[in-house]
Amino acid sequence: MKGACSAPSRSDLRFPPMNPTDADVAVVTGTTHGIGMVTARELARAGRHVVMLVRDASAGERVAGDISRSVPDRRPDVIHCDLASLDSVRAAAAQVCQRYPRLHLLVNNAGAVSMSHRLSADGFELTFATNHLGPFLLTALLGKCLVPGARIVNVASRIHLRGRMDLDSVPDPRATYRSRDAYARSKLANVMHTFALARRLEGGSVTANCLHPGVISSHLLPRWLRLVKPLISPGMIDCEQGARTSLYLALSPDVAGTNGRYFDEHQVEQAASAAANDVEMQELLWRRSEEWVEHPGWHVSECSDTPGSPPVPSLGRSDERT
Repeated sequence: MKGACSAPSRSDLRFPPMNPTDADVAVVTGTTHGIGMVTARELARAGRHVVMLVRDASAGERVAGDISRSVPDRRPDVIHCDLASLDSVRAAAAQVCQRYPRLHLLVNNAGAVSMSHRLSADGFELTFATNHLGPFLLTALLGKCLVPGARIVNVASRIHLRGRMDLDSVPDPRATYRSRDAYARSKLANVMHTFALARRLEGGSVTANCLHPGVISSHLLPRWLRLVKPLISPGMIDCEQGARTSLYLALSPDVAGTNGRYFDEHQVEQAASAAANDVEMQELLWRRSEEWVEHPGWHVSECSDTPGSPPVPSLGRSDERT
């Protein structure tokens, strides 16, 4: 098992490479480690031009160098982006759209969890700001550059099943805080964002889907927990395996046109929680997120083939698991 996910190995999912002269552009967040690094490498290997949005630019350049040595004609571009800072997200999105006016794939992969209650520079609970508000704004800002047929892939988590969408506590500096609950709420927001966005994409060819990558031995787990977790959770997987569903949703022709779905680590569509399927709460989260990031969540006119946003039922299936 590769806990550090740093070896230049390969995912066992295979997709046909593209012609280097007409490579699709793929934007991926959080690529300096873990499943994001594997995702970036395998997208490059499949012929995509990868744009890596990273908080640590130096680490990003090192990873880009490693990828270019593994895939010589596919050195990724590196752009600084701290998802916890809305100003940083705006600056990164502006750079992306300036350099690459036609985007084919956005993988919102980056994730973090704060072990103590902290607020972002913009005044929002840090885990929620990093895992939801930053990606929400990034997706909205890059929407104008997405071409017909583009795919949006949001890395969520099965822990969303335990999430509760308490929005009032997000900007509250005195709110009660538990790291697991904060992470679950942020991952629930990822699923709800995906479903609400997918509704707005209905009628066009751009799609949005989300996934649970599996319980992964990565930097998100404290070192002591990474050491003992395999003893108490035999289902723990490494980052090579954890990137499989992201790559499947990003590349596979089997899911071309699939929209508003939630997949597990085995690339199988699963039911999201009842809370994730609450359309009224999805829309409340959407409106509140727009207010907090001070930008519309999606302009239907930005995507050339997206005619409108009809009021359709929730696109995920309800499930009562806990």
